[in-house]
Amino acid sequence: MPTVTTALAEAIRQNVTQALAEDIGSGDITAQLIPPEQQARARVITREASRFCGRPWVEEVFRQLDAAVRIDWQVEDGDSVEADSLLFTLEGSARSLLTGERTALNFVQTLSGTATQSAHYAAIVADTRVRLLDTRKTLPGLRLAQKYAVTCGGCHNHRVGLFDAFLIKENHIAACGGIEAAVVAARTLTPGKPVQVEVETTAEFELALAAGADIIMLDNFTLDDLRAAVSMNRGRAKLEASGNVTEESLMDLAATGVDYISIGALTKHCRAIDLSMRLELLNH
Repeated sequence: MPTVTTALAEAIRQNVTQALAEDIGSGDITAQLIPPEQQARARVITREASRFCGRPWVEEVFRQLDAAVRIDWQVEDGDSVEADSLLFTLEGSARSLLTGERTALNFVQTLSGTATQSAHYAAIVADTRVRLLDTRKTLPGLRLAQKYAVTCGGCHNHRVGLFDAFLIKENHIAACGGIEAAVVAARTLTPGKPVQVEVETTAEFELALAAGADIIMLDNFTLDDLRAAVSMNRGRAKLEASGNVTEESLMDLAATGVDYISIGALTKHCRAIDLSMRLELLNH
């Protein structure tokens, strides 16, 4: 199970607070039909094979909603589960279980979908040295959540946002007056931050290499051009292939010798996993 950092823990709290507020609003009027003393047990299963992710979000849902609800986990984040597997059980107020059901399952189905997509891509290149990276193409408000899910699937994180690393692209280069000028400005502005330059041609690659970029993103390079860049690089910078990466092209890209391949599909093309919760009354 990947580590939940302080930043992620705060993001989880905010994710859940917002999700409960938008779902419950002024109150769950349907749950009010149930006697307040009614206790229940619920079983949550996955209807399809998947890579599980979302445990901290489920725990936070019921921590905020009703701390008396007990959760019995059968899985950890990052576990591979078969169809019809029991993921966890809940026990407590029937009102609380039903009020929290959709919010909790929304997080699990979305994050497990991201983890499952990531695991699928990671398996393709499991026997190579390349690292697969996510991008910033995430669901608004769920940046850290999806990046956590990516690691549950066996892939890796690119920069989190615009604050933790430089990524100098075409328009930045034009506005700064060239690749070398942009790299020098970055080193001056925030020494110690990684500096990555995106290039679209071999000529631009040579300029980025000469400027001393830490990472060079080779955007939509042909396989021949990728191999040539690896040969010219000789380990000076880390090289990242990017642009229209598919599962069909993945192995060919990995075979060129690049260090990283970034894939937007890890977070933006994921499909929610089908889950189900069944309630059993305890003192009916």
